[in-house]
Amino acid sequence: MGIRGDAAIVGFAEYEHIRKYTGEKKFTVEQWADLTKLALDDAGLDIRDVNGLVCSDIRETAMFTPATIVEYLGRPVNFAEHIDLGGASPVGMVWRAAAAIELGICDVVICALPARPIPSNPNPGPVDPRRFFQSSSNNWGSPQAEFEIPYGNLAQNCGYAMIAQRYAAEYGYDEAAMAKLVEDQRYNGALNPLAAFYGNPVTADDVLASKMIADPLHLLEIVMPVAGGAAVVIASREVAERCRHRGAFIKGFGEHLTIKTPTYADDLCHSPVGPASDQAFAMAGIDRSDVDVCEIYDCYTITVMLTLEDAGFCGKGEGMRFLKEQDMRCHGNFPVNTHGGQLGMGQAGMAGGMTQVVEGARQIMARADDRQVADCDIAYISGTGGIMSEQAALILEGA
Repeated sequence: MGIRGDAAIVGFAEYEHIRKYTGEKKFTVEQWADLTKLALDDAGLDIRDVNGLVCSDIRETAMFTPATIVEYLGRPVNFAEHIDLGGASPVGMVWRAAAAIELGICDVVICALPARPIPSNPNPGPVDPRRFFQSSSNNWGSPQAEFEIPYGNLAQNCGYAMIAQRYAAEYGYDEAAMAKLVEDQRYNGALNPLAAFYGNPVTADDVLASKMIADPLHLLEIVMPVAGGAAVVIASREVAERCRHRGAFIKGFGEHLTIKTPTYADDLCHSPVGPASDQAFAMAGIDRSDVDVCEIYDCYTITVMLTLEDAGFCGKGEGMRFLKEQDMRCHGNFPVNTHGGQLGMGQAGMAGGMTQVVEGARQIMARADDRQVADCDIAYISGTGGIMSEQAALILEGA
């Protein structure tokens, strides 16, 4: 079961992550076109080579999204997919593109997620109720609207704090371990010129001294919203051989969805990334010990710790000790989020999880400059949507 591993990431583009964006504002479709051009240039390809795309929502339309983008690019495609998996979307984009290529439907696919501000609308209309309620399912008839919104179970901070509290009740909780994770990731981010916190590391003491937002999560354990965006080019092996960089081949993937919100979780301490990762490793035919670098979705510290456990890098209940024992900096014995992760780069909306995909490819291509992991051939990448509710895993390997 699975893919052969004959499709690769051959190029990428990534906007600088900026906390207070003051640059030119462009519509989402314009950003899509710009990122496409940058990623194709990076790969050494042309728009005429493209015959597939994978997208998520854009601001200019609520439906027919792929067709809207194709029309704007002026390039017809044989394959188009629209993904709605939250932070798991980037990983979901990549494996779907690889599968389409291996099926012979297409041979060059663009996956892009723009996340810079767009021009102001002179007629904005009413406030989006999803923003008002800090909820994605406020519609009439939604279980979330009926059973959660009225009782204040809203937004992400509450959900992830609830997971952390439950984990503490079952296995214990070590704030110092979580603070060390942030320190290690911010060390990596401080070396990344595209990161919002470039040149700005923090210590574990800084993390513990930061404001408590949702017990036990401190301010520095939570992602900072930023402007950004990223794109990757996926190509067949034949095309990859004529591209500029070493291909990062998609060798294995997994995806698992269980719930929409934690209210309905059977067990808050076991996340969907477990089955997703098992599938990815089995498909790739490698062991956890073969992995050279982990790029783990990190909206919160608890997300990284649970992913390390459930993906099989350490046992259940051992995550806190694992964080303290490993050096997760880019030149450490167990490098994690060598770009800084989203805790070190900032979270550029849906493009946040694409930073993990791009960094995994960058490391395999040996293009990470001061952050480069020596002899990096295999990368494990995860994506997380919702509140540990929809998760995906990806294995990349150099040719």
